[in-house]
Amino acid sequence: MEQESREAAYTVKDMSDLVVVDLDSDVKAELKTETSPPEENASLLDITHSLFHNDEKGGDSDEDDDDSGTDTFTSEKAGTQLQRCERHERGSSRLPDTFQTSNLLFYERFKAYQDYMLGDCKPSEVMAFTADYLEKVLEPCDWVALWGTDVFDVLVEVEGLDLKHLKACVKVVLPLQCDTRGCELTEEAMNSLLEATQHKVPLQELQVVYDESGDLDQTALALEHLRFFYEHIWRRWDEEDEDDDFDYFVRCVEPRLRLYYDMLEDRVPAGLVAEYQSLLESCSRCFQQFSELRNSLSADSDTELDNVSMVEGLKLCDQLETFKRKLHLIENPLLRYVLAYKGNSRQQCVQSRGLRASGTKVVHVVTASCSPIQLQALLSARLMPLCSSEDTQIQFHRDPVLAVDACYQGDVVIVLPGTYSVSSSIFIPDSITIEGFGFPDEVVIEEKNRGDSFVESMGADVRLSNIKFIQHGAVEGILCVREGTLNMENCVLQCDTTGVMVRSSARLTMNMCDLYGSKGAGVEIYPGSVCSLVSNGIHHCKDGILIKDFASDLNGMPSITLENNVIHNNEGFGVILVKSGDREHGDRETPAANMPEPQGDVADPHLISSSSAGSVDGGVALAGSVDGGVALAAGRKWQFARQLSRNKEATCSRAVQDLMEHQIFVSVQENEFKRNGGGDFGTFSC
Repeated sequence: MEQESREAAYTVKDMSDLVVVDLDSDVKAELKTETSPPEENASLLDITHSLFHNDEKGGDSDEDDDDSGTDTFTSEKAGTQLQRCERHERGSSRLPDTFQTSNLLFYERFKAYQDYMLGDCKPSEVMAFTADYLEKVLEPCDWVALWGTDVFDVLVEVEGLDLKHLKACVKVVLPLQCDTRGCELTEEAMNSLLEATQHKVPLQELQVVYDESGDLDQTALALEHLRFFYEHIWRRWDEEDEDDDFDYFVRCVEPRLRLYYDMLEDRVPAGLVAEYQSLLESCSRCFQQFSELRNSLSADSDTELDNVSMVEGLKLCDQLETFKRKLHLIENPLLRYVLAYKGNSRQQCVQSRGLRASGTKVVHVVTASCSPIQLQALLSARLMPLCSSEDTQIQFHRDPVLAVDACYQGDVVIVLPGTYSVSSSIFIPDSITIEGFGFPDEVVIEEKNRGDSFVESMGADVRLSNIKFIQHGAVEGILCVREGTLNMENCVLQCDTTGVMVRSSARLTMNMCDLYGSKGAGVEIYPGSVCSLVSNGIHHCKDGILIKDFASDLNGMPSITLENNVIHNNEGFGVILVKSGDREHGDRETPAANMPEPQGDVADPHLISSSSAGSVDGGVALAGSVDGGVALAAGRKWQFARQLSRNKEATCSRAVQDLMEHQIFVSVQENEFKRNGGGDFGTFSC
């Protein structure tokens, strides 16, 4: 049975298996490579198809079954379909070019590991499954490759394979062709080195020499999958997991592969990437120490030294488990930012300065240049009133980030009209005022870097006004109120990834602002926070306002005021309330609880989308009603309550009525909801 399951891992029923893309993934299927022409990705996809595609003709015969996954290319297009990797980095290199395989897309690696290399193997079976995969696709002998190490690259010929140990039997191609780094290598020295290794070298250290015939394309791709797996996916401690009875691909390979591409595409904050790399190094060192100590212990010895070593071993084992848990949190996209990420290193270093020891206040003026008229207007309108006392100074800056970094409590930052491109996040740890001297469209601060959040407010009383912020690819949102109070007025927020986040215990007052473009929620409100939204426009986002209503012992319910807002043209809901599926707080009932039950059987609630739910009772759609116990037992199934209305008057009144039924809303008045794709108000239970 075990052999049959392994064979099934390589069986391809039809071509559709090879082009299935995980549509739920947030990972983009495009990589930034230096040498990727437009047609290259299509060629790599063709190779992936050809790599494991069996000839359908006569597919029922035993001969075809035995040859599964090893067919050579039979397409009408003769020759290789892979690109050439030129060794242009060394002008004096005499070594031949190799295949370009390092720029594969996410889903190409995903399908290769899931369907052909690993299947549903356990951690202890990874080596055996990998050997079976390589046996089917590698050329057994008589091909030339570059053997690359940290010290040298040398041309060798493969004479055989030792797949049990993932090695190849090689000999040096004469005359000797090599590139060295910091050493001299002769033919005699290379032969001595190979004799010491019994002429066997690791397969992942080989790169197939470029061949236009196409006969070695499968071998080149297989070695790339092997090399990538052991460099970026496999951990030395994986096969020692006490709980070995689980699908290794699902638990380890898929989340690590997604994290790799998220980091490659700058979708993970730089601070979290550094933290992950540091944890990997610490975990590797700890595992090395633990392994050495374990190997040094004698099984039947009871000496005092061994007893001390046992205690040290237990400590190292505990440290190792701690490191593994932290790595798992970062690798899990659902837990990554909730439990693992505490902000990037720069944010953690920023501390509140308080008042200056001298007691002076400083007005920081940010401008690259200004006209005499602007300077005169600035003096009369702002500088003279602010600098009326002798203990006030004026400082000039060209960069708004540097101006904010120079602030102490009570300082004022005035940004003159212009577009300011910044390359780092803006952290506000003290109670200061930042204001634009003009209209928001005239005072623009634009973030150029990808990864971290744009503006982070942590001061007790921060005021922000008359500025337009433009975000490019930040992960945590265009603005995050982590703690303290932020009062924002007359600002424009052009989002890219997510919008404004109000963390637990933080306060946000947002008046007369315009927010748009978020691929998540325009405003995301956490439990225990206080949020007042008055006279704002929130539009063209995934959802308008997302409220996380998870009351706990540490964080109570959020407190929200919604008055005179226009929430329109959002893809999902105008306001969406995310509630805990355990329904501990039974006194707060969603409007969906009062909706009529749909007739007939209802399919699994997590399988019904908002677009496919049937219309019930005048435009109200329900995707199932499941109590908390059933939801938990079903394994994180989602239940969804939707309300749809296309009539403006009915929409506004019904949305306000639904909102007022929740205790988290202090005041809901004169809001306008228009053209929100999912409806004006919905609840989302998990």
